[in-house]
Amino acid sequence: MAEWGNAPRSSGGPRDWALVERFLLEDLNERRRARRWRWVRRLLVALFLLFLVVKMSGGGGVDASAFGPHVAVIQVDGEISADQAANADSIIDALDTAFETAEAKAVVLRINSPGGSPVQADEVYREIRRLRAKDPKKPVYAVIGDMGASGAYYMAAAADRIYVNPASLVGSIGVIMPGFGVPSLLQKLGVEDRTMTAGAHKNLLSPTKAIDPAEREHVQAVLDAVHRQFIAAVKAGRGDRLTNNPDMFSGYFWNGEQAVALGLADGIGSLHSVARDVIKQEKLVDYTQTVNPFDRVLRRLGTELSLGLRQGLGLSLSQEALR
Repeated sequence: MAEWGNAPRSSGGPRDWALVERFLLEDLNERRRARRWRWVRRLLVALFLLFLVVKMSGGGGVDASAFGPHVAVIQVDGEISADQAANADSIIDALDTAFETAEAKAVVLRINSPGGSPVQADEVYREIRRLRAKDPKKPVYAVIGDMGASGAYYMAAAADRIYVNPASLVGSIGVIMPGFGVPSLLQKLGVEDRTMTAGAHKNLLSPTKAIDPAEREHVQAVLDAVHRQFIAAVKAGRGDRLTNNPDMFSGYFWNGEQAVALGLADGIGSLHSVARDVIKQEKLVDYTQTVNPFDRVLRRLGTELSLGLRQGLGLSLSQEALR
């Protein structure tokens, strides 16, 4: 007869606990194996997706020589910046490909840009000059659409010839650093500037403080140096074609007809008229390096593959660091 309050006695003792422990260990090992196989499957799926993305994005590239003799067109559209479509790396890659392709008889930069980074523009300028020195038989032309100003004109100056539309805006050979000051306004509003710096001029030209004459002089010297670099590049590219106009490098911009008269451009023309009448080759092939819509996916897959490989091999970040 069972008694209230007394638990049933175990008949196995320590051996039962050993069986339970072994069962738990086996279960843990099985879970580990399952987890590793799960990561292996994920890796295989990721590799398959990576293959598909590369195929869809044209990872193998296009053999431009298959088009026969043609004009290589490179678009410079919008702001020139490292994080925009018109960036030095993409433009230089396109230039290099065009110069490596024997069937590309000439290169045309089709420009429609207000300018942007002087560094990006200078890198493209230097690459054009290098490629032209290396292969003098392959000319480079710049065709300016609505606008070829500031850094965009900096690039164009490296071309053998520049063509414009009569209504194009051309020039703006200058350097600008926008700024403003509101110390009096902040004082009226009762706003206190609590900016802290290490370095006497770390907050130079801060809009919350009165301008320091020494800081103004320093920044102006920097801008003047960049401006001199810009002027030297234009003079090196355009040479004796430039007229002696005191406003040439003042930052003014002109329309296409004025630019031709000043020597900033060589003539009136469009992409098609230059290809047809100047280069004598009407077939156009676009070499522009567009931003790949799958780049972000590829980077994400690369991260997933790396993490999956570590998990699949049973490694941790701390274990890798110890190697």
